[in-house]
Amino acid sequence: MPIEMDYVIMQGMSIFRILGIPSDGPGKSSPETETVRKITRALDQLEPARAKFIAAFAYLLSRAARADLNISPAETRTIERIVMEHGHLPEAQAVIVVQMAKTQTVLFGGTENYLVSREFNAAATHDEKMALLDCLFAVAASEDAISTIEDNEISQIADELRIEHRDFISVRSRYRDHLAVLKKNPLP
Repeated sequence: MPIEMDYVIMQGMSIFRILGIPSDGPGKSSPETETVRKITRALDQLEPARAKFIAAFAYLLSRAARADLNISPAETRTIERIVMEHGHLPEAQAVIVVQMAKTQTVLFGGTENYLVSREFNAAATHDEKMALLDCLFAVAASEDAISTIEDNEISQIADELRIEHRDFISVRSRYRDHLAVLKKNPLP
């Protein structure tokens, strides 16, 4: 039975509360996002700050992979390998983290993207941000071509992480052979 809006307004209930969004509204999130909390639960045995870091890292990798609205099996395998290596996780745990990150990206990408980037930015060192940037390009290149859409999404993430443009270009140049925009028949 649908909720009548008049009834909701009369009862003083916020639409945000009905949808399970914190009462301070979607634009004013708590310091950690629900997305990161869900992934973090899969990392219970890790120190909490490290678990949050890995959760945000995996989410951002999934975000770049899904820029073209599809996360391919090759991209998934690459993300899993990267999460295992950078997160120092066993394969089974990395697979769970990646699957949760992919699901969260699909379900909440539009609203969570900036929030997760902001959280990662606050927790990461410059070197960790640069490592993530390299990993973002590696994920996008896992199908041999980085589409313009993926390249633009990675650029957006770099901006959100306040990575300087010259650093972005430095990492991007290592993947120039994969950039569709530089190929004869570029992908969209």
